Amino acid sequence: MVTLDDVRAAAARIASAVVRTPLLPCPWVGNERSAADRGLWLKPENLQPIGAFKMRGAHNAVARLDEDARARGVVAYSSGNHAQAVAHAAAAAGITAHIVMPASTPQVKIDNTRSHGAEVVLVGDDEREAVAYEIVAERGAVLVPPFDHPDVIAGQGTAGLEIVEDLPDVDVVLVPVSGGGLASGIATAVTALRPDAKVIGVEPELASDARESFRAGELVDWPVADRFRTIADGLRSQPSELTFAHLRNRLHDIVTVTEDEIRSAMAALAQKGRLVAEPSGAVSTAAYLFRGDELPAGRTVAVVSGGNVDPALLADVLTARTDEEDRADD
Repeated sequence: MVTLDDVRAAAARIASAVVRTPLLPCPWVGNERSAADRGLWLKPENLQPIGAFKMRGAHNAVARLDEDARARGVVAYSSGNHAQAVAHAAAAAGITAHIVMPASTPQVKIDNTRSHGAEVVLVGDDEREAVAYEIVAERGAVLVPPFDHPDVIAGQGTAGLEIVEDLPDVDVVLVPVSGGGLASGIATAVTALRPDAKVIGVEPELASDARESFRAGELVDWPVADRFRTIADGLRSQPSELTFAHLRNRLHDIVTVTEDEIRSAMAALAQKGRLVAEPSGAVSTAAYLFRGDELPAGRTVAVVSGGNVDPALLADVLTARTDEEDRADD
């Protein structure tokens, strides 16, 4: 299990590579829940250089490699944000990177990954891990997994350190859950520093395998086709044994949001919060806006985990929101 000391060491290791994102208060929420709970703050990880929190874990993992490993290069598999993060970290370290991505990944994420000099290999949705391991075997490269590694978890947990430093009396932290690396890391830091705080995972209803596993007390497998129904393309993975152990011990609960609620949260973040969030990055805000009856009261932080959204999708979401408001005015 990753410890607070591991997270603190990661913070020192990656300080020069990542942005220390601020906490942004949200007076625009303006509902009864906000008044009763004393406010919502956003942790905008979409402001990282590659547009997502994955910078933290990737840079920590790459920084921990010895010279022999660096000479052999790295391999990663990802739907996009981890791909960009590993490519960025590898470029900064001057080592080669091969990134395996599903062909269904939004083009903006594929293009951004290539822009850092990585070799991108596009495969079917259920082939990325197998192909990544093939490249590892062929080239002797080092795999940097998207979540299933202590160094990655510790790196992601640095966001939790910053949350407690900036809001020492935080009561609730809402974190997207997919493979579970971010939630594991943040929960490790927050619960160690602020034991009374509740860290709550958020998933799309259409990919809520982690919640089912959390409630069952054991990992429950969902078919790839089921998990790929959600618009939140960054939340289609499943927890590993390592991350699930952290989630079981350090999360308070996991809640889910609908596809329409994710879209509405994206629009609200863009129009009122002036933040561009991809669907995966908007789920925590959606939980605050639409699942208030399932959440504890208190000062709440919602982690906006990423902003690498396909421009056409963002335009569609904003147009739909404007049309809804026009109909409401009529």
